[in-house]
Amino acid sequence: MDSATSERTPLSSTADNGLKIVIVGGFGVGKTTLVRSVSEIRPLNTEETMTRAGESVDDVAQVHTKTSTTVAFDFGRITLDAHNVLYLFGAPGQERFWFLWDRLFSGTLGAVVLVDTRRLADSWYAIDRLEHHGMPFIVACNDFGGPAHTEQEIREALDLADHVPLVECDARDRSSSKYVLITLVTHLQRLQAQARSLRETRA
Repeated sequence: MDSATSERTPLSSTADNGLKIVIVGGFGVGKTTLVRSVSEIRPLNTEETMTRAGESVDDVAQVHTKTSTTVAFDFGRITLDAHNVLYLFGAPGQERFWFLWDRLFSGTLGAVVLVDTRRLADSWYAIDRLEHHGMPFIVACNDFGGPAHTEQEIREALDLADHVPLVECDARDRSSSKYVLITLVTHLQRLQAQARSLRETRA
């Protein structure tokens, strides 16, 4: 276990809310990296080495240095505060594994769509499936050093509604990844408060 992992605060046994969160996105956008960077336990990874056989089905043009890929899911957990513990599930990015997503969505309260701004179109399917399930989500732009885009340009490219939070992050950095998760939880709490207020108004 590395020093960074050993210094992390153990999972609290007194948290009020255990929330299942899914991290989705295209192939090679950094989902496994985000789970690894932020998890306070040793993450469960289902990575396999990429082979020449996969070159005919996976587009590796923008991720030519990638040598392994998730074939089921990644799992980690993090305590955000005294009340919230997140259980993180990173979904596989390749199209041939998308059939697993619906199962991962079961019991999930919210999602992070991780995007590479060099390949925004790779995120359309993730957003479409989340909207189909009616699942709240935020979008996090992982920094790969590509050309800069304004927030408005990204929102237009993804046809993203104004109420969906959009943040920048570096999935390799724990504090940056934690900020993404805090943004999602804050978004979920805001939606819950709005729904509660609406119910009270109708009562």
